[in-house]
Amino acid sequence: MNKGAALPGGFLDEAGLNRQHVFALDSLPAAVLAALDIQPGERQLILIGHGGRRLWERLQASGMTGDDPIDDYSTRTVRHWFARELPEHRFRILFPGTRPIGLQALGALAGWHQPSPLMIGVDAEWGSWYAYRAVVVADTDFAPSPRHAGHSPCPTCPDAPCIRACPAGALQGGRFDLEACSRYRLRPDSPCAEGCLARQACPAGSEHRYDDAQIRHSYARSLAVIRQYYATENRTPERR
Repeated sequence: MNKGAALPGGFLDEAGLNRQHVFALDSLPAAVLAALDIQPGERQLILIGHGGRRLWERLQASGMTGDDPIDDYSTRTVRHWFARELPEHRFRILFPGTRPIGLQALGALAGWHQPSPLMIGVDAEWGSWYAYRAVVVADTDFAPSPRHAGHSPCPTCPDAPCIRACPAGALQGGRFDLEACSRYRLRPDSPCAEGCLARQACPAGSEHRYDDAQIRHSYARSLAVIRQYYATENRTPERR
């Protein structure tokens, strides 16, 4: 790798990990650095994500394996990328992993994350149909990425269809009501159990909407977390 060269993202793009941002570690805020446990020789943080349907298509082609197929696929792909493109460099994958990483904070620094009523990131190109898939620290010398010049489509959205589409009323009043959302998703035959109607009503980036199978997969996992929470707290969805 030539010092100062751009990150060679072609392999990652083809694999569906088609969003990459390179940060120089010394440019990151102290609060972000404190969570990374930087090792000697490490110089850069690489944020890797995906937008649209390609990741799911590539995952389906490679086979759904492991307890978390998307995380497992993303980790395998990043390791393969380093072995193929950057064999002389050392790296550590911090996410997926057990270390808490402020993904939305990194996304905001990269210009990927803009706030939305749904409490997930949105931008004008991808809408909400993107996600963070890996955070890597490495001894690389890529040219740092310029901040993505994105903007939130929400302030200029005339009808706020996401708010109107939420049957739980969880977006009323300008704040996301997680309790209301969770209770509604746990109802028998809830239309929100396997997908967020509000998210799907958002017109931003609608051409990049995930495949139905990916939506069901992701929301089945989040629904399991909600059920586990209520079971652990000995609560019911109807009682606070």
